[in-house]
Amino acid sequence: MTSPRLDSLEIFEDVVRHGGFRAAAVSRGVSSSAISQSISVLEEALGIRLLNRTTRSVAPTEAGQRLLKQLKPALHDIRTAIDDLNQLRESPSGTVRINAPGPAVDHILFPLALRFMEAYPEVSVEIISDAAIIDIVEQGFDAGVRFGKQLGQDMIAMPLGPPLRYAIVASPDYLHKNGCPALPSDLIKHNCIRRRFPGGTMATWRFAKEVEELEINPQGRLTLSSAHQELQAALAGSGIAHLFEDYVRDYVEQGKLSELLTDWKQKLPSWYLYYPNRRHTSAAMRAFLDHVRSYKWT
Repeated sequence: MTSPRLDSLEIFEDVVRHGGFRAAAVSRGVSSSAISQSISVLEEALGIRLLNRTTRSVAPTEAGQRLLKQLKPALHDIRTAIDDLNQLRESPSGTVRINAPGPAVDHILFPLALRFMEAYPEVSVEIISDAAIIDIVEQGFDAGVRFGKQLGQDMIAMPLGPPLRYAIVASPDYLHKNGCPALPSDLIKHNCIRRRFPGGTMATWRFAKEVEELEINPQGRLTLSSAHQELQAALAGSGIAHLFEDYVRDYVEQGKLSELLTDWKQKLPSWYLYYPNRRHTSAAMRAFLDHVRSYKWT
């Protein structure tokens, strides 16, 4: 067995993380054939197959999984050591990768990232919109965003934006045909647009007024998996939707949606940015965290 090149190991990690040669090639700015050739050279050097290839997918073999498990923290340490040299530069450089649900990306993270890149022109930001609960370290992210502070003990969390509120909305056309609910309990008589989370559970709708709190399992013919889809369905008159205020504010002001049960809004936690509780954090990530801490939320 000959010693493999470090860049071949990085390419192997990229192929697994992106799920194929083509996506890995796009991320690295090279051809798919170059990626394939690098993997072949790596497997030949190690004397063992690391990937199972089909016409539709690429997945690590048992040997590939074992190598990847030990490779990820080692590559992270190497990248961190190199990135720490940024402290000797006038300005940090590198990439910050963040995983976050769509609503947090649209209304909090995206505008924040744009201002961050203006302040740090040598830092790139990659944001992946994903509502699933993942291991951000295993998937190669520097940070993640989740609702509330329910995070692992090995994570540090900081508020990202102001507290949130849900709004109950429907189109004027839907309300004209079906009437307007006066109480949360009236929603059981309506066609509600339901949400199924990536893990398979259905979203419940929670309400609060003074000391009274209640929770409803909405019923309806349409079930979707994203806030954007729910918004479009509500605008089309398909039913009553349960969405963050930021998603619907402009449409309510324009009269395209009507907000319901406004005196039953429940104040919720903010989004939280979370990241690994490690001693070594890249210079680019440290700059991003400082930017978040100093950001003036409106």
